Amino acid sequence: MALAFDEFGRPFIILREQEKKSRLRGLDAQKANIAAGKAVARILRTSLGPKGMDKMLQSPDGDVTITNDGATILEQMDVDNQIAKLMVELSRSQDYEIGDGTTGVVVMAGALLEQAEKLLERGIHPIRVAEGYEMASRVAFEHLEQISNKFEFSADNIEPLVQTCMTTLSSKIVNRCKRSLAEIAVKAVLAVADLERKDVNLDLIKVEGKVGGKLEDTELIYGIVVDKDMSHPQMPKRIEDAKIAILTCPFEPPKPKTKHKVDIDTVEKFQTLREQEQKYFDEMVQKCKDAGATLVICQWGFDDEANHLLMHRNLPAVRWVGGVELELIAIATGGRIVPRFQELSPEKLGKAGIVREKSFGTTKDRMLYIEKCANSRAVTIFIRGGNKMMIEETKRSLHDALCVARNLIRNNSIVYGGGSAEISCSIAVETAADRHPGVEQYAIRSFADALDAVPLALAENSGLPPIDTLTAVKAQQVKENNPHCGIDCNDVGTNDMKEQNVFETLIGKQQQILLATQVVKMILKIDDVISPSEY
Repeated sequence: MALAFDEFGRPFIILREQEKKSRLRGLDAQKANIAAGKAVARILRTSLGPKGMDKMLQSPDGDVTITNDGATILEQMDVDNQIAKLMVELSRSQDYEIGDGTTGVVVMAGALLEQAEKLLERGIHPIRVAEGYEMASRVAFEHLEQISNKFEFSADNIEPLVQTCMTTLSSKIVNRCKRSLAEIAVKAVLAVADLERKDVNLDLIKVEGKVGGKLEDTELIYGIVVDKDMSHPQMPKRIEDAKIAILTCPFEPPKPKTKHKVDIDTVEKFQTLREQEQKYFDEMVQKCKDAGATLVICQWGFDDEANHLLMHRNLPAVRWVGGVELELIAIATGGRIVPRFQELSPEKLGKAGIVREKSFGTTKDRMLYIEKCANSRAVTIFIRGGNKMMIEETKRSLHDALCVARNLIRNNSIVYGGGSAEISCSIAVETAADRHPGVEQYAIRSFADALDAVPLALAENSGLPPIDTLTAVKAQQVKENNPHCGIDCNDVGTNDMKEQNVFETLIGKQQQILLATQVVKMILKIDDVISPSEY
């Protein structure tokens, strides 16, 4: 750290506890930061594309996560370095905004940093590099618009949406039944989508999983699935045209708020107390019956006595249903959530065509299906799989697919995948570089080189010779002037991604380039790192 001397030559301290702090400045700081960013990108590089590998992460308390989703890997990795944390934030913001392309965005940022390092070694000022990158990203952004295609789909013709979701799912572990899962995702999104406003509320899609069965058993339920069963084993397991009372009050005798104690010294007093309680329960059940309810869903528990009475009065009931589930049930059935028995009335009841209890396998696992609801805007995707990790990973993959379908409904432009969009942008940026005099030209050229990182990684992960494949595809794009040529990862035999039906959303790709450039500019502008040194 810097020491300062006064006019008598005595040193004095400027920074507090400066001997305990370490400091990197100038080029060293930039190089250290770039190394950190590259390290994070290198981890994710191998899990890009349909042949990408998965990562296994163990949390401190021993939970194991196996995943291919960039955002999840970085969240669970628990990084310590500040610059690496920026990369985590980067993939998280891609996840929140677009939902897909979380791996690609980090790989892209890593490649940009790698190229920037070479430029800094040549003695180009970091700000000039950052400005060049900014220009190049604008060129790439506009070029994506030009090569994008509009995708026409309607509620009847969902094939285009399904194809795009299949591209998203093909890089995940669930790719063997990507067709059925993509259809499920698209149908779920269309069920809750507001096509006039071009808006989709993903909160209305509930994703439930249950261990057991096989992936192919995953189904879409137009209604709600609740992981509960009827409160009494002898209640009917199937109710048609159910009228549902949704309660948030417990079936229990009232407890006074004040401190109290009841002295019972004779049998008569005990009898009156018991009769009082019974009468109280009777009234409760009667109120539900009077309102015309044929099923009670309650947030709290029941007394045994209440349970017995409900059973006698043929009023099936479900207890301990969580708050979020209650809200979803209310949305789906069009009912109101009732906080007090006094307020129960027929118009507050929800309606469902059929409520049934379904049991799974040999275990005692039962779930309630509420289907054919009055307002079918709430749907459930119910996932089956061999083990817990598989189900968790399927949930993440489906989340990506749902987000892609939502983005397509918002903006139906697509670009072709397989690295074709990146290669095409790279050629466009390369030609744009010649139009800029000055040092930025170098930066724009290296942006074009960095864009090749994604197709290179795709080729590498697919076991193809990376550089040969990339140059061949690039030459083909230039020769035929066809921006749809990409890396043939699955060995189909054609490089044309249009024939292979590999699509990505335009907004997803644009977001990737913008976010990656922003983060890299931010990292390049840091020239001094002061941190408390570890003892």
